[in-house]
Amino acid sequence: MKISIITITYNSAKTLQHTLESVQSQTYPDIEHVIVDGASTDGTKDLIENYAKQHSNVRWISEKDNGIYNALNKGISMATGDIIGFLHSDDVLFSAHSIEQIADAFKDPTIDVVYGDLQYCREGKIIRRWKSNDFNPHALKYGWMPPHPTMYVRKEVYQQVGEYDEWFHIAADYDMMLRIFKSGFRSQYIPEVLVRMETGGASNKNTKARLSKTQEDYIALKKNHVGAGYLTVACKQLRKLRQFLRKS
Repeated sequence: MKISIITITYNSAKTLQHTLESVQSQTYPDIEHVIVDGASTDGTKDLIENYAKQHSNVRWISEKDNGIYNALNKGISMATGDIIGFLHSDDVLFSAHSIEQIADAFKDPTIDVVYGDLQYCREGKIIRRWKSNDFNPHALKYGWMPPHPTMYVRKEVYQQVGEYDEWFHIAADYDMMLRIFKSGFRSQYIPEVLVRMETGGASNKNTKARLSKTQEDYIALKKNHVGAGYLTVACKQLRKLRQFLRKS
């Protein structure tokens, strides 16, 4: 069972090395690392090229794209694995066994989606833990979602639900998860931290971005006929506040 890990990157030479090392340190033997670079100009491309020369399991491109979700879609198209997940260019897999844990969950052929917990850090300090739980279909209307960076799915799931909707600038990952989980795919939760993520993503970088995220979350809910609009968005935000009380 091949697992494809997709990393999208743009001018991230300062952080990308840790991400690459995180993938190559995994104990699971059958990993394909797909890297989609948005035509970086800071040395990222050279770093990827050297990395690919040293590791035969790497596939990569470097070209201009139309944003994060266009790059994710390119990565999915390039991936040849049975299972697909994402690891962004300033994130790392939590341990050398993270992918092995995910692969073990997929040994059950009825499982389509696997996810776990996410740890947020800032300059090496843990500031937040997103502790998820087993999926309950009724939870979607109360703002539940798994941590997207920990979510791995069978390739057939994307073939059925389609690509990331590039109309969204910030919330296409939420839209995708709503599509997947409302469709009845069977999931398994791993109650362990699988990914360590640096804070400062596109949806949290400033007040304008947070307001845009709120609006796009609302549109995603309406598009997928899930929940009660802004009430569900409010529940989603409350869930996030609880995460700051968990740091380990």
